[in-house]
Amino acid sequence: MKQLTLIVVLLILLLPKINYAQTPEASAKVKELEAKIEAITQEERAALKEEVKAINEKQEKGEVTPEEAQKLKEIAAEKRVAIIETRTAMLKEEIRKLNRASSTTSVITNTGELTKKEKKHRYYGRTDSQLVFAVGFNNAIQEGRSFNDSDYKFGGSRFLELGWAWRTPLFKNSNFVRFRYGFSFQINNLKPTGNRIFVDNAGQTTLEEFDFDLDKSKLKFTNLVVPIHFEFGPSRKIERENYTRYSIRKKFKIGLGGYAGFNIGSRQKLIYDDGSERIKQKIKGDFNMNNLVYGLSTYIAWGSTGLYLKYDLSELFDDNQPGQRNISLGVRFDMD
Repeated sequence: MKQLTLIVVLLILLLPKINYAQTPEASAKVKELEAKIEAITQEERAALKEEVKAINEKQEKGEVTPEEAQKLKEIAAEKRVAIIETRTAMLKEEIRKLNRASSTTSVITNTGELTKKEKKHRYYGRTDSQLVFAVGFNNAIQEGRSFNDSDYKFGGSRFLELGWAWRTPLFKNSNFVRFRYGFSFQINNLKPTGNRIFVDNAGQTTLEEFDFDLDKSKLKFTNLVVPIHFEFGPSRKIERENYTRYSIRKKFKIGLGGYAGFNIGSRQKLIYDDGSERIKQKIKGDFNMNNLVYGLSTYIAWGSTGLYLKYDLSELFDDNQPGQRNISLGVRFDMD
């Protein structure tokens, strides 16, 4: 009998207790629905008592052990809880619909109290995510040289970036400042001017003349980085009955931040004719490139499209003289 009492108490605690303060128009209907819920609950409790009684009789006859009997009682209690929830679900939904018309309604469950006013001030969808894609021109800033005297072609050197980013407002009741973070693959290319290729000379990466006429000479290096930006800009506030969210579609935004990561691969691609055949050659190697990559980046956008600039603070090659730092300028797409 003691075990039966414990199970019934457990069942009562699992069932939600619902108190309502309705408008006069809804009060009568809600009371009727509550009476139906109570009747169903009492019916299932009575059924549970009978099941527990039958289990106790089996235990007394030695058909089940005390441990097995306790397990059967727990299963029976869980089953009755599920049945009550199923049978009363539609009735509870009707009550909730009636309460929407009342500004004084509150719902109390065994896990705490949540008023309708509190629901209206919840902010949903605060963190969203986007595919990030950027493409444009690539080059390097070389110490002691201007862009006009660059070793790399402006039009031929390009970059591509592909990644995933998350965006979270920094303040609860404002979306003007957002924190953006994620990961990206940066694929950068540098094409030397003239008929030159990259050569590793005792730890120094230099450009040297090639023996044959080159159709293409390109160094490609890929970085895996973690970009972090603070994004600023207006947004449109969308308020509904039970939630508030923000939209930045077709809005101006500016992002300021940087990135850090690792170089995960580099290769040089050459295409030339040696006099007898056309040769395509891919040379894998580290070319003394820095393994650690970090830099600054910024973007200015309208909606999902913007102008994007990134600049490596880390030098392109390890201990190279003069030093070189990669720089990229292009178009960025945040595909919401």
